[in-house]
Amino acid sequence: MTPAAHVSAAIEILDDVAKRRRPAADALKDWGLSHRFAGSKDRAAIASLVFDALRKRASAAFAMGDDTPRAIMLGALREARGLNAEAIAAFCSGERHAPAPLSDDECERLETASLDAAPGHVRGDYPEWLAPRFDAAFGARAAEEGAALAARAPVDLRVNILKCSREQALEKLAHLVPAPTPLSPIGLRIEAGQGRGPALTAETAYVKGLVELQDEASQLAALLCAAAPGEQVLDLCAGGGGKTLALAAQMHNRGQIYAHDSDGRRLAPIHERLDRAGARNVQVRAPRGKSDVLADLEERCDVVLIDAPCTGTGAWRRHPDAKWRLAPGALELRLKEQCELLEKAARFVKRGGRLAYITCSVLRDENEDRIGAFLADHPAFAALSAKETAEKAGLPDLARFASSHGPGIRLSPATSGTDGFYVCMLAKR
Repeated sequence: MTPAAHVSAAIEILDDVAKRRRPAADALKDWGLSHRFAGSKDRAAIASLVFDALRKRASAAFAMGDDTPRAIMLGALREARGLNAEAIAAFCSGERHAPAPLSDDECERLETASLDAAPGHVRGDYPEWLAPRFDAAFGARAAEEGAALAARAPVDLRVNILKCSREQALEKLAHLVPAPTPLSPIGLRIEAGQGRGPALTAETAYVKGLVELQDEASQLAALLCAAAPGEQVLDLCAGGGGKTLALAAQMHNRGQIYAHDSDGRRLAPIHERLDRAGARNVQVRAPRGKSDVLADLEERCDVVLIDAPCTGTGAWRRHPDAKWRLAPGALELRLKEQCELLEKAARFVKRGGRLAYITCSVLRDENEDRIGAFLADHPAFAALSAKETAEKAGLPDLARFASSHGPGIRLSPATSGTDGFYVCMLAKR
């Protein structure tokens, strides 16, 4: 396939995503199945175009004065890839599966359009209905933070210290040119390029459990729990086990971690991952009908971790299509779930124990506001300051990311170079 044909295919897929409001990955998969002549490199190039267009959907549409898939794709070639009108016109000959030639209006807009007077949600490429919430979270920096969430994310790895050191992992993955993560002492970073990233799950270091895919912010969230060897830890929303694995490593396989999730299907991958990582202090507590599988842990846990279901606004770098499918009703549902989880988690924390509340959201509604409401109703708990939380984890530098809206630590692409995360530690008196 030619580069011009890649652009045509991306426009077709964007049209499918818009009409059916479906995940881009599903639309890309279906397109590949119905166009088997496209090789793996073609599919990777098309996927890259599609995700760039979704990252820059609002600014691209504004620049082109239209929100059709074609307009968004053309605008994204300018906004995301920095191409000028002449370079974009070269893709649009109308011949051999290329897009139709540019109109005079398209040429003019590609040459002269400016975002200087655009609203914040356009310059930041986030949904307009979220603009008041981004303003509440970031103030004058809302557009800057949104733009950082619209950029490509690097590939971050967590070194499994049960099996090797960061220096050893760097050596084994040297052909991928990784670098130590700036904030996490156990992370590696591979910078993102324009094309397909490395096939990390086929790397020997991954297969042998020396490294795991995990964004630096997620690594830091687990480290800030400060789970110590010998403690009793409950991961209440364990899902596939990312933070459970991280906790097992920092506890050096001593003590006990109970991995639970209200949906047993989400726990399915955890067993193979535990084996690969060599994590031996994890007990998986899958739901069993109406049985209370956690009853014996009431007021027994040193740490209870809530990796709360949330809107995922902090992970838009990795899932750019998700921001355009997010609806106000989804936020309301997540807020209800978060309140219920905090209430549930409180019963398992022993006196002197800690409750860790974590989201991959940048919205105050899901972060400081949730914690404020919980503390108002639960006087037995008190929030640790960002300084206390960071120092207890042996990461005092993280105190500089203290939230200005209440207790907790806030991370974001624009401030910390990570995904957007919120971490708040609560102590039971």
